[in-house]
Amino acid sequence: MGKPDTKAGATLRVLGLIALFAPLFAILTASVWYAARAWTATAGPPMPIDGYIAMTLGVVFSLVVGFGLMTLLFYSSRHGYDEQSHDNPAGPSAKASEPPGDDHDTQNVPAK
Repeated sequence: MGKPDTKAGATLRVLGLIALFAPLFAILTASVWYAARAWTATAGPPMPIDGYIAMTLGVVFSLVVGFGLMTLLFYSSRHGYDEQSHDNPAGPSAKASEPPGDDHDTQNVPAK
């Protein structure tokens, strides 16, 4: 199988992008249309100012928690907190007194 020539490869790449983004854009358009229609079709009393304040505080708090957790994730990754410990390379379940690779269980050994 040879490498396609550059013009045919570029055409296939463009068609692939169109095939990917056209349905995604159609789904986005349909969901926005449905949400706008549902928002305007509901009847009832208007939301009081306290409701808008509570909703805004909830959104801001959720964003702060999300940004904070992502910041901690990147911080721990870049500062080596996600690396395996050099003291116990066998993992957290291995006993500290056992050398790595020692597979026998000393608790189930019958006493002599």
